[in-house]
Amino acid sequence: MTLPFYKYHGLGNDFLIIEREALGGVPLTTEQGIALCDRHGGVGGDGVITLDVNDPSMDVINSDGSVPEMCGNGLRCAALHLARRARQSALEVTISTLAGPHPCVVVNRPGAESVAARMAPPSLSPADLPLSSELPWIDHPLSVAGRTLHLTGVSMGNPHAVIFEEVGDARFEIGPAIQSDPHFPEGVNVGFVSEQGGSAMRLDVLERGAGWTQACGTGACAAAVAAVETGRAQREEQLSVRLPGGTLMVTVGAPGDTVLMQGPARFVFQGEVEL
Repeated sequence: MTLPFYKYHGLGNDFLIIEREALGGVPLTTEQGIALCDRHGGVGGDGVITLDVNDPSMDVINSDGSVPEMCGNGLRCAALHLARRARQSALEVTISTLAGPHPCVVVNRPGAESVAARMAPPSLSPADLPLSSELPWIDHPLSVAGRTLHLTGVSMGNPHAVIFEEVGDARFEIGPAIQSDPHFPEGVNVGFVSEQGGSAMRLDVLERGAGWTQACGTGACAAAVAAVETGRAQREEQLSVRLPGGTLMVTVGAPGDTVLMQGPARFVFQGEVEL
């Protein structure tokens, strides 16, 4: 089977987009997703997005075959693909995901492509992460890798643990230890915030199913929510979250409101691949 694909990236977090219509009603398998993401034997990517372009909805297969509930950078790439496909310089579209519907506004101008997306309302409830605890974790102490750190657990439709201590390169040991900690029975994305002050922060994310990533959209939103909930930032204030691949702008609204994320998406190339 010859399958057309489209390569996109959001701040270096790269995806293959495959339109579901091209699959002829046959779902993409885990094995096919892993093979397509292989950077040596396949096209290469952090994940594969299967996208319904007629009734916009998306699913993601990570490079390790796992299926995340939500992917913020992938969402922006999917929205840009719909705008490019419609040949529109601006587009408002709502894309359904496993974490619910997400309204997006796309600016599709060469060199200035940008997508603003309404993310799901965040939750600190342990049941929503899930987290093995009776109470939410807000700067909660956890002994890991020989030291005590303070974690804030945030669900953006997928689970995140955010740490504000400066740990430097120790994150390469700490991150996997937290990700496999039994308090997080379904694993967790681990965000390390550094250089945080006022309305700006630096963020590095160990992502479930993709490893250390150039950018994580839901991770940036979770870090902004954690900063607000711990008193490090203000609600309704646009926060600049700088990731290795670039910067996302995130605004956390009132409790129960959606989180607004804005940042770039880029089309890279298109082609065909044999499955």
